[in-house]
Amino acid sequence: MPRGHLHPISSLIREANAIFYKLGFTIAEGPLLESEWYNFDALNVPKDHPARDMQDTFFIKDEPGSVLRTHTSPVQIRYMESQMKKGILPPYRAIIPGKVFRNEATDMTHEAEFFHIEGLAVGEDIGMANLKFTITHFFKELFAKKNSSATSIEIRLRPSFFPFTEPSVEVDMRVTGENIPEKLRGKWIEMMGAGMVHPNVLKNSGVDAEKYRGFAFGMGLDRLALLRWGIDDIRLMHSADLRFINQF
Repeated sequence: MPRGHLHPISSLIREANAIFYKLGFTIAEGPLLESEWYNFDALNVPKDHPARDMQDTFFIKDEPGSVLRTHTSPVQIRYMESQMKKGILPPYRAIIPGKVFRNEATDMTHEAEFFHIEGLAVGEDIGMANLKFTITHFFKELFAKKNSSATSIEIRLRPSFFPFTEPSVEVDMRVTGENIPEKLRGKWIEMMGAGMVHPNVLKNSGVDAEKYRGFAFGMGLDRLALLRWGIDDIRLMHSADLRFINQF
């Protein structure tokens, strides 16, 4: 019988975990069905924020107050809570890979169901420089692999806004290489949102916001896979088409 192999997303998660593990990050997990408290409130997302609208979030009809998680950020809260309950104070470093859901139209770079990876670091002397180093190191390590389609990458940070970070940045990447899809090759592509953890998020997790601070980032792994392997449509990831899967 022919031997099976990993799905490209599973392979990417393993590679990402290995890169962050060497930087001292542990791996954390959380539920797919999440409460509004963990998915929104604890993350400093206001009650009237557009992300709570039906156009973005899948609310569960038979489970009032529950949603399919829209990001892996709720696990930040759960992880810090669990450490505090054990009496373990920061520093914390955690990486959180997992599936997330968004009620949105699909196209070559967007899906309603996709994989996300979240990073969190909390300590007494954490700053934006630590954030920039961490994500730059990750991208350079990932795209330096022999099976990468990229020949060169550039990274830039742009000021932005997220309720759960302050200050906040968008992280863009420009990738060149013959096998990069033509629509994406050599163009700046938004890869992740990041920033310094908002003090309210630390407080909601039971962490002393006067003493500790940290950074967090989150990105879609499916979009990262497009650039990594030169895939031209994100929807192929969940198509179950063996003609696509067997290439990996």
